[in-house]
Amino acid sequence: MFRNNNDLYHAFLGLGGNIGDPALSMASALQLLDEHRQIDVTAVSRLYRTPPWGKTDQDWFFNSCACVSTSLSPHDLLAVCLKTERRLKRIRRERWGPRIIDIDILTYDTAAVNDAQLTIPHPHMHERAFVLMPLMDISTGISVNDKGLAEWLLLAERSDIEIVSSDGSWWELGGADERRYSQD
Repeated sequence: MFRNNNDLYHAFLGLGGNIGDPALSMASALQLLDEHRQIDVTAVSRLYRTPPWGKTDQDWFFNSCACVSTSLSPHDLLAVCLKTERRLKRIRRERWGPRIIDIDILTYDTAAVNDAQLTIPHPHMHERAFVLMPLMDISTGISVNDKGLAEWLLLAERSDIEIVSSDGSWWELGGADERRYSQD
């Protein structure tokens, strides 16, 4: 599938965080990814404020999804995502715990990857409204386990999720001070 560095693939990424200024961290991550010579950020969802999932005794998260075109393989894209997290001072302490930034590869064209480092499609994306809602902002054509995103979203808990920005341009504005995106 990965013939040479001139081939372009489309990957969808999930971004989130709940420490410091999560919107700024996510905007910085997207800018760093977009500056990479083999990655182009082509679409970004609205910004969402979401309750914690898995480990619920922590601050709420901010979440978004992005589409990138890349000539990198899935594993090389993962390496760039992890390097970006480290540049932004991500420290991994506990599963589903608080974090300054998290970048997950949700899909990579039609590729299926399942090894010790990476699973694509992301194994839990269809269970999480904080992934499904922003992903649907930028793509409705994705299906997971033979169901479309909208079908999965009907099954996911989404009542407390708040839309924070009116569109996907928040990251180009620097992401800082998510209060300016409030829809009050």
